[in-house]
Amino acid sequence: MYDEIPDPSEVPDFESIVGEETDRDPDLAVIEAGSRTLRTQAGPPQADVVPARPEDPETDRALRRVEAELMSRWPETKLDPSLQRIQALMHVLGDPQRSYPSIHITGTNGKTSTARMVEALLSAFELRVGRYTSPHVQSITERISVDGAPLPAERFIETYDDIKPFLDMVDSQQEHRLSFFEALTGMAYAAFADAPVEVAVVEVGMGGSWDATNVIDAGVSVITPISLDHTEKLGATPEAIAVEKSGVVKPGSTVVLAQQPVEAASVVLKHAVEVDATVAREGMEFGVVSREVAVGGQLLTLRGLGGEYPEIFLPMYGAHMAHNAAVALAAVEAFFGIGAEHARTLDLDVVRQAFASVSSPGRLELVRTSPTVLLDAAHNPAGAQATAAAVGEAFSFSRLVGVVGTSMGKDVRGILEAFEPVFAEIVVTRNSTTRALDVDELAALAVEVFGEDRVQVEPQLDSALEQAITLAEEEDEYAGAGVLVTGSVITAGEARLLLKRGR
Repeated sequence: MYDEIPDPSEVPDFESIVGEETDRDPDLAVIEAGSRTLRTQAGPPQADVVPARPEDPETDRALRRVEAELMSRWPETKLDPSLQRIQALMHVLGDPQRSYPSIHITGTNGKTSTARMVEALLSAFELRVGRYTSPHVQSITERISVDGAPLPAERFIETYDDIKPFLDMVDSQQEHRLSFFEALTGMAYAAFADAPVEVAVVEVGMGGSWDATNVIDAGVSVITPISLDHTEKLGATPEAIAVEKSGVVKPGSTVVLAQQPVEAASVVLKHAVEVDATVAREGMEFGVVSREVAVGGQLLTLRGLGGEYPEIFLPMYGAHMAHNAAVALAAVEAFFGIGAEHARTLDLDVVRQAFASVSSPGRLELVRTSPTVLLDAAHNPAGAQATAAAVGEAFSFSRLVGVVGTSMGKDVRGILEAFEPVFAEIVVTRNSTTRALDVDELAALAVEVFGEDRVQVEPQLDSALEQAITLAEEEDEYAGAGVLVTGSVITAGEARLLLKRGR
């Protein structure tokens, strides 16, 4: 894994980089030099982690067949709170999920980014890692990763075809067929066993107790910040939602708990006592010691379960990402027994290398410059607030134009109110799915929040992007203007495709 790390003798030192910056403000030169010095630890930039459609026509047809068959099942939004069907599938598959240890991640926001950070850390310590996350940004194959990369389309197809007879068998024995998410979860667990992986990093789909992923017996569980989302299914208060989320915490395990509303934390702590689980709390046993904005991300000092980790470069923006990094670090320490059996830190250089390599598509992702275009998957008020704060901190836009397309059933007013202080204007639109909120309904809410003069309506996402870029370029503000596309993972993913990222 160290083959791609630059030879130290070939990497310019900090002082020489600063010296090169003769035409810049001295303080900015120092920040840039620090960022460049830390970025060398990650090696060359990685290829785009979001796959495009297969180039081979036959493979593409086969993948479309698999996608169509999966989509013919209950969608992710239709739930039956039961583990009966997924347990039956695991049984006929030979319980592949029991062939490797796992880290299970739930919460409301930050799950996928935290999972990617955990994956990067474990991989940097030379473990073979499987990662299962949802939803996907562009390609369904993103959801199942091995060795830090999505399953190749050919392998994804093979995995589905291998378990399809078992899906049919379970379907015939149950009142309801396996859902889309249950079938995909079965595929992930089977693919991980077949690889084989040495550890699986698994993100819940929704909730925890009855989520299809919850047939694993994870030694480490993670609960990212809990806020209101999917209230019609999980409950209308943080306390009620925490009851469902705490269901991933297994007897004798360790739960890594991000900062939570008091009522949510109380529920998790009570459950942990009941199942004799060890609790590591952000702000108590671990946390963010300091952070400062750096070019391309931020520079952190993290306190883990075993001690401090200074000068961690994270190429992601916002306080929320710093907290995700602290949670991910604590989870990996717990996996290795640090804080319990071992009173030491992980290798600092390896930790630095891992964090410097992390990416999370669709999470304040820069996809274009001149003007700057960012994509973010924020789809609830808490996520929108974190994104708005991060944009204000990391970017000095003279004018920021929002492109917003949300889904039905969300707190859309709360999302819009979170972005109102940072958007000069907003272009409301919709993505291509049936779950997309009607653009006229979205526009009416946007006018109430922003005022009629600041709202434009473009029903097609491609036209909305074009209009937003035009607005950003007006009044000679080209160099300091930007566009933020947000409102849902689907909107961010479709915009990513339109902007030809990853092609």
